[in-house]
Amino acid sequence: MLEHGGNLRDAARYDGRDDWIDLSTGINPHGYPAPAPSPGAWLRLPEPDPALLAAACGYYQAPHLLPVAGTQAAIQALPRLRAPSRVAVSAPSYAEHAHHWCQHGHQLRQVAYAELEAAVDVSDVVVVVNPNNPTGETIAPERLLDWATRLRARGGWLIVDEAFGDTATALSVAMHASQPGLIVLRSIGKFFGLAGLRLGFVAAHASLLRDLADLLGPWTISGPAQEIALAALTDSVWQHATRTSLCQSGERMTHLLLEHGIASSGTALFRWWPQTQPEAFHTHMAARGIWCRLFRDAGRGIRVGLPAGEPEWHRFEHALHEWNQR
Repeated sequence: MLEHGGNLRDAARYDGRDDWIDLSTGINPHGYPAPAPSPGAWLRLPEPDPALLAAACGYYQAPHLLPVAGTQAAIQALPRLRAPSRVAVSAPSYAEHAHHWCQHGHQLRQVAYAELEAAVDVSDVVVVVNPNNPTGETIAPERLLDWATRLRARGGWLIVDEAFGDTATALSVAMHASQPGLIVLRSIGKFFGLAGLRLGFVAAHASLLRDLADLLGPWTISGPAQEIALAALTDSVWQHATRTSLCQSGERMTHLLLEHGIASSGTALFRWWPQTQPEAFHTHMAARGIWCRLFRDAGRGIRVGLPAGEPEWHRFEHALHEWNQR
């Protein structure tokens, strides 16, 4: 299994402390206040709720959606729906894409964002994370739609992972995903801070969604998860306030890093920068009870999410100061 953020149990090897600040995931630290599920949500098999699907289609502006047990479920399943293909995955980006496309007989290439345009015409499948995790790079919707058209002409796919798209809604191409060959992945976990629900959505042509649903099988989304997600997706007041708050916090993190000599890129939920000594920086932060995301290989550097409150902001700022004074 690949290494990911949020692995606080691994952090326990540092001094056995229990006051960790987890900046390793890019998940909203002030997640949606989930309501208590109804008793029936626990007692019944979780048949699909049309109200949840309608709410999700409205929120993501997508004509057709399939709820999945986190976008990870779709990432693992989609390579199984194609015969062996030439696949280009944007790099560096969320490593699970490349990890699963290199299986099942596919021919995989990892392609830098600047070279994706050229890769479209020599690939059957192109996978793009937009905004990118971890670097925050973005690709304009009109370019993505052009790529989707070119790939569709020969039976290809463009897969766009918009897991961090909730604070950059103008980038989304989910509204166009009824056309064959365009597949968009969306996540409840990041913006809504509900990673534990294990719920995401796939926007695509109806026939592909049927094939994906058949592969994944029944009862993939629990009843409690469906009820909580329905509340979150229809709470426009919370969504607006949270989007504003996250953008402000993202700007604060950007400026804080700059004050300590770090020029970063990213989204409202995380910042990333190349680091010449990422292991040393990670160890420095861990010794102070701050768990950040270390990238050792592709995209060699550091990613940090948002602190949950003022004490965490102050601890992180003090640790940055000590790093510069070492």
